[in-house]
Amino acid sequence: MNTLKQTATPSLSPPDPVSVRRRALVAGCGAHAVHDGLTDVIYVLLPIWQAQFGLSYAQIGLLRGAYAGMMAGFQLLASRAAARWGRERLLVGGTALAGLAYLLAGQAGGLGVLLLALLLGGLGASTQHPLASSLITDTHEAGGGVKQALSQYNFSGDIGKTLIPGLIGLLLAVISWRASVTLLGVLGLLAAGLLWWLIPARAEASAAPVKATRTGAGAGSASGLRALIVTGTLDSAVRMGFLTFLPFLLKAKGAGPAGIGLALTMLFVGGAFGKLLCGYLGARIGMMKTVWATEFTTAVLIVMAVYLPYAGLMVMLPLLGLALNGTSSVLYGAVPDLAGPGRRDQAFAVFYTGTIGGGALAPVLFGSLGDATGVPMAVLLLAATLLLTLPLSWRVQQGLEAQAR
Repeated sequence: MNTLKQTATPSLSPPDPVSVRRRALVAGCGAHAVHDGLTDVIYVLLPIWQAQFGLSYAQIGLLRGAYAGMMAGFQLLASRAAARWGRERLLVGGTALAGLAYLLAGQAGGLGVLLLALLLGGLGASTQHPLASSLITDTHEAGGGVKQALSQYNFSGDIGKTLIPGLIGLLLAVISWRASVTLLGVLGLLAAGLLWWLIPARAEASAAPVKATRTGAGAGSASGLRALIVTGTLDSAVRMGFLTFLPFLLKAKGAGPAGIGLALTMLFVGGAFGKLLCGYLGARIGMMKTVWATEFTTAVLIVMAVYLPYAGLMVMLPLLGLALNGTSSVLYGAVPDLAGPGRRDQAFAVFYTGTIGGGALAPVLFGSLGDATGVPMAVLLLAATLLLTLPLSWRVQQGLEAQAR
């Protein structure tokens, strides 16, 4: 019997933690890139669907809102379902569902099928943010570097937003939109298969010892987490609101369609590197100092965007993108500390629900304000709104300090 135990022991030994962390990071970053790319490629497809099916602008808004609404609304349910069926299984299933949704969209003959496809796609996408974030957090906690890993995860989403819509835009010049959308569906299914290979029970096996070593680390800070969620919601609302108004600011300064496209590219490139850089900066100088620096800088640059001439605004846009998007990496990195072990899936789900919801509502609210006051005044009010995050981040810092004691 002793011999049997000795021979069985090696097969029960835990996997190499370095390998598990690496595979979890690759899986989480890959999932983020694919899901964000599948989400933002809709902007490329909407004009084509409008022309193909004779849709009104209200129907176009319904299609975009259906995907975003399902993605935001089901994140909490996804985190709870993961506790029952397993985080990895649900993440793989959600990615596969997003792929199947695009396969269905490729066969659509009208608004009804398109709407159903986008509802299913948003449902599948709702699994990615909370589950991939907590997967990376749990697997990196024992070896350190959680905040740096989350900044890489955040950066990967912007890579997907840049590459996938850009590639589909090029493909649409040579193949039909149905073929292009079908390829998106195949991409989703291939990504699901890759995730299944990367993160089966390995990550779950490594997460249990990590949580066990953290039992004395505190139970989190509910008030700090609430302040963090409000901070993230305001930050996302201002970011989405500014992105809505930026083309109109550029047009008023004499930019044509090509100039507006170039400006958005410069902003997004700066934003991608901002997410990577600010995650590392937050780990080095602290969450509050980084948020104060990025949010104050963003507010100042947004005000400058109203008054600068076209050439000056174009020069400034990469720096504005860096500050505008960089804050989010620091905020994501604080979620695990404030949530405490065992509640991270739900905490990430609530956080992402708030940020995505704020980003969805901001264009509507500030758009109405723009109708009443004009675009420049609405943009200035966006900058003023951003300053509300400064006292909130101080409250978040208090929660982090209480958690560390």
